[in-house]
Amino acid sequence: MALASLGLALSSHHTIRLPLVFCVRKVRHSGSVAAVESVVEPVSLVKEESEGGHVPVTKHGAGRDSKGHQWKKLSSEELGISTKLISKPTKTVLNGLRRKGYEVYLVGGCVRDLILQRTPKDFDVITSAGLKEVRKTFSRCEIVGKRFPICHVHVNDTIVEVSSFSTSGSGSKSSCKFGNYFSKPSGCNERDYIRWRNCLQRDFTINGLMYDPYTKIVFDYMGGMEDIRKAKVRTVIPANVSFVDDCARILRAVRIAARLRFRFTREIALSVRELSSSVLRLDKGRILMEMNYMLAFGSAEAFLRLLWRFGLLEILLPIQASYFASQGFRRRDERSNMLLSLFSNLDKLVAPNQPCHSSLWIAILAFHKALVDQPRDPLVIAAFSITVHSGGSLFEAVEIARRISQPHDSFDELLDPRDLDFNNALIDHVVDLAASVKTVLCKMTDPCYVSQAMSKYPQAPCSDLVFIPWALSLRVSKIFECVIRGMERGSVPRRGKKINYESLALGSLKEVRHVFARIVVDTIYPPNPNRKHFST
Repeated sequence: MALASLGLALSSHHTIRLPLVFCVRKVRHSGSVAAVESVVEPVSLVKEESEGGHVPVTKHGAGRDSKGHQWKKLSSEELGISTKLISKPTKTVLNGLRRKGYEVYLVGGCVRDLILQRTPKDFDVITSAGLKEVRKTFSRCEIVGKRFPICHVHVNDTIVEVSSFSTSGSGSKSSCKFGNYFSKPSGCNERDYIRWRNCLQRDFTINGLMYDPYTKIVFDYMGGMEDIRKAKVRTVIPANVSFVDDCARILRAVRIAARLRFRFTREIALSVRELSSSVLRLDKGRILMEMNYMLAFGSAEAFLRLLWRFGLLEILLPIQASYFASQGFRRRDERSNMLLSLFSNLDKLVAPNQPCHSSLWIAILAFHKALVDQPRDPLVIAAFSITVHSGGSLFEAVEIARRISQPHDSFDELLDPRDLDFNNALIDHVVDLAASVKTVLCKMTDPCYVSQAMSKYPQAPCSDLVFIPWALSLRVSKIFECVIRGMERGSVPRRGKKINYESLALGSLKEVRHVFARIVVDTIYPPNPNRKHFST
């Protein structure tokens, strides 16, 4: 069995290494904000590109809207934006439209991330071309959406979303509402007005930035740079109006704050608490998508803490909210627990450009709930994890687990180590744990069971939300099937410690099992950075 990736100290001279230490490049938030702060105040404002293509730098203001937002046109070079972080498919789309003579910009969260020197999760392009012109420009392109039509441009295996100024926000309910809060500034030129009008449609000021990579100008009409400097999440229009208009913005606000370690404005914090139950109006598929954005891209622990702090965990994940309550967790508690530790270790292995499949974080939720219902001996969990990692080599996993000498962490979900004399007894416990996880998975798709999760806490809102489709729960169940049934005939154990992120994102069974086992072992047996390991 290839277990060179398990990182457990054994009683013999051997060590199994489950790639417990895997470096994912992350940009420190504090450094990014400090870098932005040094650029924003004072900031050089840049005039629009002249016909000759030269962009002179000026210190004059660029305008001000009726709410007092000073319009800023900033040098992307001074902001430290690196075009190397822009994906190749996105560059292909930008260049294709630019060659046709159209204006093209990056807009939204990707601009914010580029300023913070983070790798964007995806890129949104907006252009002066109409959608039909965009479709004519690329051989593989289709217009999608009726209410908010955009183009999906296919570049190799990637889809780049392209919107048009001519359709963005035109005639929408939101567009009409903006007139109550903003009016056209006097003296602004038509191009500024078109860009400004589009930025009004954005959810948060830090997402209302527009970047022209050819003139190297970042357009800030909403005060987004100031909020980046202050590490604040602020809505473009009043938060209560914004969240009523689109309750999905509540989840996006939490996601952004968790990922960037930003703070809510007081207005957003109050509105999130008051309108938290409105997220139940969202389609279940949309909720699953938003939850995956929050748990699969490297900021799951911070996200769970924010959900608990603002009363959203009881609505979206009542089973896990019950666990937090039973642990005596306060809303602003800075302590950890086993669930948070599991997701903290997941965060160390994934990133916005290297996410996992939803089956992995659902498996973690089910596994943890099984331990809450019935705490287990650390030896049982170790043997269980090794078996999952190997794809079903249960007897060998038991032998390896017995040689573990590394101390385990202390959680309420772990029993004090017992003397399990016989391998058969240990095997029975391991198989029983796998069966318990599969049972929990079934319960997680049962609205009646979910609705009772918070029954001990009558002051909490009652939620029977089930957003995990049955087909997806069956897919997760297969992760643990190998523990009960053993290795499938002809299957080959996964080898090597390096994560194949393409396979992980697609939900490859071997890759998901591999990463799941790493996370569990890292949580139960925290790696000692000073210990030297010998791989078998």
